[in-house]
Amino acid sequence: MDAIADALGRLEDRFGRVQYETGEIVCSNADRYREEMGDGLLRRFFSFERPVARSSLVDIKAACHKIEPQFADKTDDFLFRAVNIDPGILTLKNLVMASHLDSRQQIYLGDFVFAEIALIYTRDHFVRMPWTDPDFYTDEAIDFFERVRDNFEVVEQVL
Repeated sequence: MDAIADALGRLEDRFGRVQYETGEIVCSNADRYREEMGDGLLRRFFSFERPVARSSLVDIKAACHKIEPQFADKTDDFLFRAVNIDPGILTLKNLVMASHLDSRQQIYLGDFVFAEIALIYTRDHFVRMPWTDPDFYTDEAIDFFERVRDNFEVVEQVL
């Protein structure tokens, strides 16, 4: 079983086919997940062809949270996840990520979901915030977000 491919299939059922994706990026905060997910943690970013409303971020986080345990090993009451799905919404102006963790820079949306602006788009490029995870501003990640954003502009011009 390939947990990533199977989880991605579930996401595609809900959000449409993968439109863009990155290669594997070394996860900068892997220590936080080592006990649960092991060593050598990697991150990938995906965008999907079906647009979503910004107001749906709470529902999207809930859907992703339901997918993760389907590919986890359970020991007593502890889940060892094989996938960790962190959804976000990219707009022409920013990237907003959803989390169940509360931090000083996050805004509570409801149902234990918090939103955080990870990147803003200004002066023709994405800029990180002081709290942005380094994985989000690697060259590959920034290229990915710009490609996705450029596709949005074309769609908006057609409409």
